[in-house]
Amino acid sequence: MTSSSGSLKLEIYTEDKTPGKWSVPLSEEVFRRFLSGAGGSEKAVFSEGSIFSPFLFGKYFDPSDAFPLWEFDADVLLASLRSVGQCRVDWSQTDQTYVLISDLPVVGKNNVQVYVDVKGKMMEISGQWNINKKTAVNGDWRSGRWWEYGYVRRLELPGDADPQNSEAFLSNKDDYSFLEIIIPKINSKNKF
Repeated sequence: MTSSSGSLKLEIYTEDKTPGKWSVPLSEEVFRRFLSGAGGSEKAVFSEGSIFSPFLFGKYFDPSDAFPLWEFDADVLLASLRSVGQCRVDWSQTDQTYVLISDLPVVGKNNVQVYVDVKGKMMEISGQWNINKKTAVNGDWRSGRWWEYGYVRRLELPGDADPQNSEAFLSNKDDYSFLEIIIPKINSKNKF
């Protein structure tokens, strides 16, 4: 399905079929070692300013751990990245919605997925960048050393977020895809 602006509307999944995913934490030391031997695809996905970079928030934070994004002002948290032109993500809120906008590097087939845990008020954005590498022992790339196969960013949603009625859109331009996620607020009078 395509929106009027030419963006592809993504399905937002609510049923988690992989309960063991993201169970292997990505430590700072492992990440630095991985990135030092990485090629162009890995660096495009995990570079500074990317939503998937463990250093996006100014210090190391494992992207597979849920982060309370909307508790922070984007202008403050991303100031240093914006000052050097490296920021590729933004978030905001209005009286009716929470909004997340991010560049996604195009590496291979763009297979970004958005999953929402309605009960736990958590959203995750993930995708596989390395489809040629043999997957983990159980066949699911997300259950082992996931960073060798793909990317993830897990976000805690605010208490007044309505994740069941969220919408996600993907549009492409040049070497990047642009992801926009709109999450309505429960008590808002106007739905988007």
